[in-house]
Amino acid sequence: MKVYSKQTVQHVNATIEECWTFFSSPANLQKITPQSMGFKITDFDGKNMYAGQIIQYKVSPLFGIKLPWVTEITFVKEGSYFIDEQRFGPYSLWHHKHFFEPAENGVKMTDLVHYALPLGFIGRIMNTLVVKNKLKEIFEYREQKVNEIFNSK
Repeated sequence: MKVYSKQTVQHVNATIEECWTFFSSPANLQKITPQSMGFKITDFDGKNMYAGQIIQYKVSPLFGIKLPWVTEITFVKEGSYFIDEQRFGPYSLWHHKHFFEPAENGVKMTDLVHYALPLGFIGRIMNTLVVKNKLKEIFEYREQKVNEIFNSK
């Protein structure tokens, strides 16, 4: 299995507390996900993030095909980082670390995703032709939305 990684770093003009409040609420994920993804939370307990929390979604990453996606929040260090991992969904592996560090005039937010695709050789071709570009597009959209929410003040 080939494991890929994607890292992004963004400055957020906010306090750690403001960042944490926004990003630790699963309900806000839809606000920073492109509409083209057809992202919809179908089940979660409505609580702020905690280790062991299960969140269920529907996503349409390609060709409008709706797929279930179930993630578990596996680690949380309040105000510092959290990790979500796919339990069921389109990837063979999805491990997403979200870090929040104090920085001059705000917060340095770092995302590090490790992912793998099913279907061996076909999955590697799909990553090259489609998936890595789609992830780039999703994270660029997220950066734009975070800028609108926090950095346009």
